[in-house]
Amino acid sequence: MGWQLEGLGEGRPSKAAVELYKRIARGEPTHPDDSGALEELVAWGLVSVSTDQPGGRAGVPVVLDPMPAARRRRDEALELWVRAAKDLRDIPLFAEELAVEFERSKWWRGPGSEFLPDPETVNARIEAALRGARSELLTAQPGGPRTEEQMHRARALTGDLVERGVTIRSLYRDTVRDDATTRRYAQDLTGWGVQFRTLIGPFQRCVIIDRAQAFISDYAVAGAEPHSARHVKDRGVVGFIVEVFEQEWRRAEPWVGEGRPSDDGGEGGGAPLRTTQLQREILLDAEHGVLQGATAARLGISPRRLSAEIAYLRQVWDAPTLAALVAKWVRSPDRALVDEDQRAGRAGAA
Repeated sequence: MGWQLEGLGEGRPSKAAVELYKRIARGEPTHPDDSGALEELVAWGLVSVSTDQPGGRAGVPVVLDPMPAARRRRDEALELWVRAAKDLRDIPLFAEELAVEFERSKWWRGPGSEFLPDPETVNARIEAALRGARSELLTAQPGGPRTEEQMHRARALTGDLVERGVTIRSLYRDTVRDDATTRRYAQDLTGWGVQFRTLIGPFQRCVIIDRAQAFISDYAVAGAEPHSARHVKDRGVVGFIVEVFEQEWRRAEPWVGEGRPSDDGGEGGGAPLRTTQLQREILLDAEHGVLQGATAARLGISPRRLSAEIAYLRQVWDAPTLAALVAKWVRSPDRALVDEDQRAGRAGAA
């Protein structure tokens, strides 16, 4: 069956019309059953029938040159194909025009979030979203150093994003400064234009793509795997997640892959001697035997936050117990920073 365009019918006359044309060309008479085929030949311009006969009767059909008729039909079909091609070309333009309004509508509504139950699903969904990233990637990774295999995979994904002009900022926990693999990774990617910062203390994990979608840890599903996540697309919630990231980013310190100073003044070799003012307040209360509940109330933080800070300090300072942590604290240079904090506080009050 040949191609068919609206208004033109088939790409060639029907078999019955072709046979009738041959009969008329041979001078054979037509029959009443030939009326349909005859109308088709007239429409194609292959046969002419005179209507000037006496009594208003139709005359004898006469065949016409098929070449001009075929060329005319071809030209009409080509014109229709040109119009169809133009319509096909305009489809993406029309879609782009409406897409602007669709994207704008997302500022007022959104599909909410989707639970991703396991690390495999989370990673697959993040990689799929990264393939569509156009402008920005923000990541906060509080989990500590990564393996060589993880860094190799991250390099490949990051290289593709950088080539597409996506800007990248990544926030890590301060402990990664002690890990040689992570330091090399940061040094290499800093040369690509990626920005890194590290933060002492806990913070929330997140991956934010183009400020339009985010992946965060799940706190809603009871009994879910530790590395389950939420894929968030609601613009209002994503905007809040971005602001949380920006607050942590402003508190963090720039990092280009260097190690942390150690007890002996070297780099990346011993227990870290860097604390925040909040952590020093917690350690000072622990030094004086203040109960943790009272410390949390005085500092205006939750008991869970205080426990997380202490757990982090014990991990970083390699202290198996709170007593061991306090013993390291009182001998550390950070203990002297308490006096500086107090002097700064008195100066501010004055």
